[in-house]
Amino acid sequence: MSFRTSTATAEMVNARKNPEGARHFHWTWNWLIHVVVVVFIVSWFVPILALLVSSLRTQDDTATSGWWMAFIEPLFTIYNYELALDGAGVVGSLTTSLAIAVPTTILTTVLSTIGAYALTRMSFRGRAALSLLLVSLLVTPPQITLVPLLKVYNEIGLSGTVPGIWVYQVGFTVPFGIFLIRGFISSIPNELFESASVDGASPLRMFRSIAIPLSMPVMASLAIMQFLWSWNDLLVPLIFLGGSQLPNPITVELAGMAQQISQGQGTLLATTFLSVAVPLILVISLQRYFVRGVLGGAVKG
Repeated sequence: MSFRTSTATAEMVNARKNPEGARHFHWTWNWLIHVVVVVFIVSWFVPILALLVSSLRTQDDTATSGWWMAFIEPLFTIYNYELALDGAGVVGSLTTSLAIAVPTTILTTVLSTIGAYALTRMSFRGRAALSLLLVSLLVTPPQITLVPLLKVYNEIGLSGTVPGIWVYQVGFTVPFGIFLIRGFISSIPNELFESASVDGASPLRMFRSIAIPLSMPVMASLAIMQFLWSWNDLLVPLIFLGGSQLPNPITVELAGMAQQISQGQGTLLATTFLSVAVPLILVISLQRYFVRGVLGGAVKG
């Protein structure tokens, strides 16, 4: 008898002997879990609320009192957002960030799904070597490739372009995406693919009709993570997009505004909240798929 079985049996025996004590133990445990969850929610929500409230206050109020005073003496204005959108060029920065993050997310999700399916359900020469290569790429720090790739980009004309950032971010995230989705696809019962093969389905048809529909949660999780990584990335756009005529991505723009706050702290706060709002909306709207995908891949892998 295993240790886990012995423990469960002991708990059942103790519960039968003292049912009131067992109920009290479960009530206390559930109460502690709820307290921990509430603490995490408050810790996550309060900074965002403080940022939003501060961005809606006047410059003088922000400089002379804390953000919570807005609930005692409410005086809100959208002037900071007007400055950010009209004067600071935040619209152009948000557009550049979207132009980087959206294609990067789509390419990463599609290529990772195709690669994971090929390494899991298809037999070809060199599959084991390719799997080992992907694992080695997972532990390769992207920072050591910045200078060599920048020289290559300068030679082939990709430096200062958005497609250059797509190539870099997709290339260094696809190994992780394949690793994540591969565990999920390998958990799909073989009987489904065997039945489809008997009915005459080709590998491409099984990929479209079986693998993709069943892998949607983990694909959504990968898409969310890739979008957040690409959207919040500062180093790669700063290096590969330097000298371009395009508006700076929002992270680069914020870094510059933080060092030169001549436009006022209110503009910086409004720009910061706008940069947070896009990924925040994405995470909240797709949180169900994110949790299901990550937990499914972790358990079934």
